[in-house]
Amino acid sequence: MIRLLLADDEEMLRGALAALLGLEGDITVVAEASTSTDATRLALEHRPDIAVLDLEMPPTDGLRAAEEIRAVLPTRIVLVTRHARPAVLRRALSAGVSGFVPKSTAATRLAEIVRDVAAGRRYVDPEIAASALTEDACPLTERELEMLRASRAGASITEIAAHVHLAPGTVRNYLSAAMTKLGVSSRHAAAHRAWQEGWI
Repeated sequence: MIRLLLADDEEMLRGALAALLGLEGDITVVAEASTSTDATRLALEHRPDIAVLDLEMPPTDGLRAAEEIRAVLPTRIVLVTRHARPAVLRRALSAGVSGFVPKSTAATRLAEIVRDVAAGRRYVDPEIAASALTEDACPLTERELEMLRASRAGASITEIAAHVHLAPGTVRNYLSAAMTKLGVSSRHAAAHRAWQEGWI
């Protein structure tokens, strides 16, 4: 029996998926979560074989939850997303994620993917994989991405500076460099572009 954790902030979708997967004779849903924080907590509590995590989940995201779970458990991770950006795939694979599928995947197909992942194999949606091979590399440094990640979360320059232990002027310089590289006129536009590309 494959023990499964399901995490998605859309309750109706999560409930439907749990019901459909529960019909499979070799899969049992042991826990459901609506936030990335709950996903990590419930994974530690139930120690599932597989965690199926929505990528776009508050308060952080499914990828952060995947990293936290994988740091302490052998649980294998399948990420599902509406926005299957190739750069996110690269980050997911680097974090040890075993499956990467779009939300348009049918429940019966997801069950097959769960079985493959439980057997030690990896699965990446073919269209996402093809896009990843042709995508341009991220032009931003890790520090610039860190600033944009904080900007996207709504932090002010002062708050970002305090969080990363830098002077506000240094934070502005990093953000300005990122804006120049991306050809946009505000840090919020730069953060949005970086998110769209899957870099943050």
